Amino acid sequence: MTTAATDADGSGAHPRFARALKELGLEEVLGRARRFPEGTRTAVEAAAAVGCELSQICKSLVFAADGVPVLVLMDGASRVDVERVREELGVTKVGRADAQAVREVTGYAIGGVPPFGHRTSTRVLADRSLLAHDVVWAAAGTPYAVFPIGPKELVTHAQATLVDVRERPADGV
Repeated sequence: MTTAATDADGSGAHPRFARALKELGLEEVLGRARRFPEGTRTAVEAAAAVGCELSQICKSLVFAADGVPVLVLMDGASRVDVERVREELGVTKVGRADAQAVREVTGYAIGGVPPFGHRTSTRVLADRSLLAHDVVWAAAGTPYAVFPIGPKELVTHAQATLVDVRERPADGV
């Protein structure tokens, strides 16, 4: 999917995401984006391609909370605890959104969903674990491109609420 239509500026970023960056005054981020021919659909693949720790990858995961989409930003080494998301949102049921719903809500395919620049406005939760790093890497709208950003800047531009929604280890620590 690295065609002229998806890579007009040479960054590898999806055009919608590139426009969102420009609208936010973050054009310099496009210059730091990295494109990978093999793709970075998973956090493990992205970390290997970038050469960073798995926890420095920011996963953008879409859930349905009582049928309403919510985006959860989570570090690549952790899993989302849907019960904690349910409690945080005060809803009855939380589950993963399917691929069609993800594309309808965000405008991007699973594996390439960026943390902002979506087709629709969605509530965003960002797990505090992202703040443990100076820089995190997130999808740039395609499974082939990622970009670096400071986690506080990420939270600000995603208009996210900082929460603790990652799974706790079995020993509860």
